[in-house]
Amino acid sequence: MGTTDAHRPGPGRAGGAPDGTGSLLDVLSVAAVVLDREGRIVLWSPQAEKLFGWTPAEALGRYAARLLVSDEEMDVVLGLFSRVMGEGESWAGVFPVRHKDGRPRLVDLRNVRLEDRHGAFYALGIATDHEVLHKVERDLALSLRLVAQSPIGLAVIDTDLRYVMVNPALERIHGLPAEDHIGRRVRDVLPYIDVDTSERAMRRVLATGRPLLDRFVSGGLAGVADERARLVSYYRLEDAGGHVLGLAASVVDVTDRYRADIAAAEARRRLALIADASVLIGTTLDLDQTARELAEVVVPDLADVAAVDVLDTALEGNRAAPQDGRAVVIRALAVAAAGTAGAADAARAADPPGEIAQYPADRLVTRCVTTGRPVHLPRVGIRDLPGIARDRTSAAVLARSGLHSYVAVPLIARGEVLGALDLKRTDNPVPFGEDDVVLAGELAARAAVCIDNARWYQRERATVLSLQRTLLPQRPPNPVGLQVAYRYQPAGAASQVGGDWFDVVPQAGGRSALVVGDVMGSGIAAAAAMGQLRTAARTLSGLGLEPDRVLRHLDQSATGLGQLIATCVYAVYDPEEGRCRVANAGHLPPVLIRDGEPPVLLELPTGAPLGVGDVPFESVVLDLCPRDRLVLYTDGLVETRDESIDDRLAELVRVLGGARRGLEETCDLLLSTFRLGNDDDAALLIAEVS
Repeated sequence: MGTTDAHRPGPGRAGGAPDGTGSLLDVLSVAAVVLDREGRIVLWSPQAEKLFGWTPAEALGRYAARLLVSDEEMDVVLGLFSRVMGEGESWAGVFPVRHKDGRPRLVDLRNVRLEDRHGAFYALGIATDHEVLHKVERDLALSLRLVAQSPIGLAVIDTDLRYVMVNPALERIHGLPAEDHIGRRVRDVLPYIDVDTSERAMRRVLATGRPLLDRFVSGGLAGVADERARLVSYYRLEDAGGHVLGLAASVVDVTDRYRADIAAAEARRRLALIADASVLIGTTLDLDQTARELAEVVVPDLADVAAVDVLDTALEGNRAAPQDGRAVVIRALAVAAAGTAGAADAARAADPPGEIAQYPADRLVTRCVTTGRPVHLPRVGIRDLPGIARDRTSAAVLARSGLHSYVAVPLIARGEVLGALDLKRTDNPVPFGEDDVVLAGELAARAAVCIDNARWYQRERATVLSLQRTLLPQRPPNPVGLQVAYRYQPAGAASQVGGDWFDVVPQAGGRSALVVGDVMGSGIAAAAAMGQLRTAARTLSGLGLEPDRVLRHLDQSATGLGQLIATCVYAVYDPEEGRCRVANAGHLPPVLIRDGEPPVLLELPTGAPLGVGDVPFESVVLDLCPRDRLVLYTDGLVETRDESIDDRLAELVRVLGGARRGLEETCDLLLSTFRLGNDDDAALLIAEVS
């Protein structure tokens, strides 16, 4: 092989120029040198020039030992050269070579003997910088150890998205050995994940070179369709020349953290539901409203359908506990459903609110209220439906609705079972678990107290209203010379009902007494006191006494009733004189309405309320003309918490100053205008001179 042969271009790019593949050989910059039998250099590669500093013109034809070896190493080198050329023995090792600049340079050198077609021998020396090679070996060893020992799953994936390499950590995460990965695509190894989305993400990284970090992936592993969670990152792999080799993937199993996050989120949801229940349940003392609030709180966060049923005996005030194994009579109070077709069907199968039904002993709700313990069916089968549905038709509806899980928890307040909270899941695929049963029981316990309060309020309110209706006048006849209209509106709460009254009492000589009063306090005691004062007022009216004397006697009566305070306006109209005598005991002033004039509040001596004792009262004489109206009312009509009484009285005068209406229409107008709230009962009496 001559000098010309040494520089003839070989396969690849013309002139032997670098092809830019960026291979490991390029990183190592391996130099090739060929010596003839005498040790002269006959081939000198560009890498040799880069490694040793000599150009081909300076190196070709010269003795290699004299050019590259120091005098101290000469004998050793010549001996090795003789062995290689004579015996064909290869040699490899680290050897100090003299650089052109005179400095020694350690290289990793390998010598082998070559033979051409004519039988001539040559020596081939392959060399690379020892420091570079050592760094590459160290980096490679370190990389291999890191990959093998890393707790993070690592993989190399080619451009066809096939596994090329996986480390032991990824084998453990996937539950598959390396041989079940290599050469297979991701979709074949992990069929349960959202593989289409994953492949699109990988191809995007291959195309753009932008890494994708911590992509959350969930799905089954190792051929099992369970819920696992991983964070997957993709990086594009390129060689030193920038050619795309594939992808590096790192996988971190975060299943435990994922499940802990789910559990924490579930705990937060449960706490939020309990907090909502504390705020939203029991906003009123209306029994039906309280039941609706309970049903609406649990839908859809806990159940797709919720029903609230109470024992009819509990509504009647019977505290006898229902007996196990016996039928019970239950009244449906509320049903709520999520906005899905399945939930709507299941809701239609429930007992309609307001209906009373007898539940046999085999009904699950019956078992719940008779034992006072929850009933939990995580998985509802066809055979379970008759115990849930009210009849066969409803059972068929529940089957079509997709009902798959059921819970009933008792409503227990103050040791008494009041009813049950009935929960169903149709569209939510997760069955009720034990935590759901505990949560439902907690909500039911909180709501049961509100339902119990509403139950007793309802009974008390009915009692008070019944008492008050018996004490108020039953449509008094129009007196001589007057037309009257009146209204009584009870307060919204039972505890606030009872103190207001009105009356129209005929007297001798065609006169009539008009009375409106308000007993301070509320409830049954106030209603009873009101009845006593009204009776006393009617009795005194029959004696034909002046209004101030009537109030004086009523004051004495109120004082005798104990700590009783009441306000009262007492007026007597005489149609022959066309006069009205009025006295006031701490009450709001009546309004006088005359044609062509604005309404006015009568200026009366205020007087002290009844029950104060030993306070004089004064009668005022008022001339009345035909069509004049006198409006008497209690403070429940106009008084509010956020406005002054003067402003409210001014508003009353303004409303009465509008277009003239009939007496009944005027009553309705005043109630609709002023009775926006229902915090106090109100009495209203309007008299018009004929």
